[in-house]
Amino acid sequence: MAEPAVRVTPYWELTFDADGDPDSGKRDRLLAGVAQHHVRDLIVFAHGWNNDRSVATRLYDRFFAPMPQLAPAAKIGCVGVVWPSMRFSDEPIPDFPRAVAAELPRRPALDKDTRHALLETFPGRATVIDQLARLLDQQPREEAELEEFGRLVRMLVDVVPPGPQVLFAADTLAEGVPQNSPDMLSGSVAAVCEEFAQALTHLEAPDGAASFSLPNPWEGAHELLRQATYYAMKRRAGTVGERGLGRVVGQLAARAPQVRVHLVGHSFGARLVSFALRGLPEGVRTVKSVTLLQGAFSHYAFASRLPHDARAGGVLEGQHNRIDGPLVCCHSRHDSALSTMYPLASRMAGDARGVAALDAGRMLGAKWGAMGHGGVQAVPGTRSFELADALKAKMPASGCVNIDAAAVVRRGGPPAGAHSDIVHRELAQVVLAAGRIK
Repeated sequence: MAEPAVRVTPYWELTFDADGDPDSGKRDRLLAGVAQHHVRDLIVFAHGWNNDRSVATRLYDRFFAPMPQLAPAAKIGCVGVVWPSMRFSDEPIPDFPRAVAAELPRRPALDKDTRHALLETFPGRATVIDQLARLLDQQPREEAELEEFGRLVRMLVDVVPPGPQVLFAADTLAEGVPQNSPDMLSGSVAAVCEEFAQALTHLEAPDGAASFSLPNPWEGAHELLRQATYYAMKRRAGTVGERGLGRVVGQLAARAPQVRVHLVGHSFGARLVSFALRGLPEGVRTVKSVTLLQGAFSHYAFASRLPHDARAGGVLEGQHNRIDGPLVCCHSRHDSALSTMYPLASRMAGDARGVAALDAGRMLGAKWGAMGHGGVQAVPGTRSFELADALKAKMPASGCVNIDAAAVVRRGGPPAGAHSDIVHRELAQVVLAAGRIK
């Protein structure tokens, strides 16, 4: 298949399957091409909540577009990572054509594009997906039907309670503490759906205008399906990063050690490129920067100890030290997918006390927060900047750097908010500054 149209050159597409195995032809073209084009700096971008290759390609085309002008003397090569993820079609992407990210009918009905995405992402589950769609369409009043919906979600994403935790790829690990089946999928489904419905009501009417109406639990059921699917993608992102991208970067280092690699990831793609650090062969020091854009994983992932639990540390503890340069985390308070839904779902996944205490959007963010909402936490020496100041200052040469990008990452409606509002010249500048690319 021909490479998709991306305006920057040279450009390569690097494709992985769900197990992290690369398309060998595309990998080999990349490995050979960097030498042929005398590439000095290779920028590798991993998308997040997209399963449509055309959507991912359009993102790469637009994000990379200003770089030749911003760094005219640099010998840059660009790589777009394509991996089997998915985005619910009712999450509009700012500035994308309606044909790509349409405003679709209100939840909880499951639109045909999302059904197709689920079928592509979870092959062999067509009957389960059809049953989920039927329940969301009919919205039966019986609580037993909500419980049945939860059972079907577990079947879709391969969680069978009360067995070991196989869905939730934890970002923090406790010493000697077993990982139990996530409460979100093993407790009362009706209670979880009600909690999600309340959160959605708050996001859509933050001023309290809708406070006298009862949330529809089937809207919460739709959100349960979304969050369960995203946690499956979270697990997959780690697999693709560690077993796939990390190894390819190692192969590139062996073949072209002079090439400076810069990893960039959006949403779960940020988790993917972070786990690529764990997959690097021993001694490889060619990764010169990592930039996380609205990262959808725990802000404690790189911590050695958690402030609320001295037994636990981040799953990527110390991995930022494998970068021969900085780990830069861009975050925004306008990202409601990460400021509200992510901590709520994370708490449901890991808090045995239940899901009762939704607090008007604050959502226990200190304990369950995401990189893309508040930046890297509990890593000594982390520096913090406003976006404008970061673009004026010289980027730190190493360690973790938080950049508040709310000045540009600010557009988007519920439930995701500004989560996908990342195509900005200023963020392209951040990537170049992090890698000292001029």
